[in-house]
Amino acid sequence: VGTLPGGCDSAGRCLCRPEFAGPRCEQCSPGHHSYPHCYACSCDSRGAVDNNCSPTGQCRCHTNFAGHTCNQCALGFYGYPSCTPCQCSREGSLHSTCDQETGQCSCRPKVTGLRCDSCVPGAYGFPH
Repeated sequence: VGTLPGGCDSAGRCLCRPEFAGPRCEQCSPGHHSYPHCYACSCDSRGAVDNNCSPTGQCRCHTNFAGHTCNQCALGFYGYPSCTPCQCSREGSLHSTCDQETGQCSCRPKVTGLRCDSCVPGAYGFPH
């Protein structure tokens, strides 16, 4: 499947199509996956460590990125493509993750703000 017409080179190695590799073109070349089809990895240039992927096509993501091709923010980060860390108030938030698009934290009752760091109108005493 992966060989070019024309057979072998002078050392007896098969001539492979660009997306194939190995002595008999029996594996995918770097940047490709899913032999015998050998699709391009298509890793996101901002989120992936490089354009190489696993045999199933999973790219290696930087810490703040996630997804098959590293094209979304990981939990605890928001605002793709910058993927900024969530900065939820420990005292005012229900958990440390935020909305991955807006950065809005999930606030405890009577607490408000993007980071859940202030009281709602009519309440006082944050963070207690």
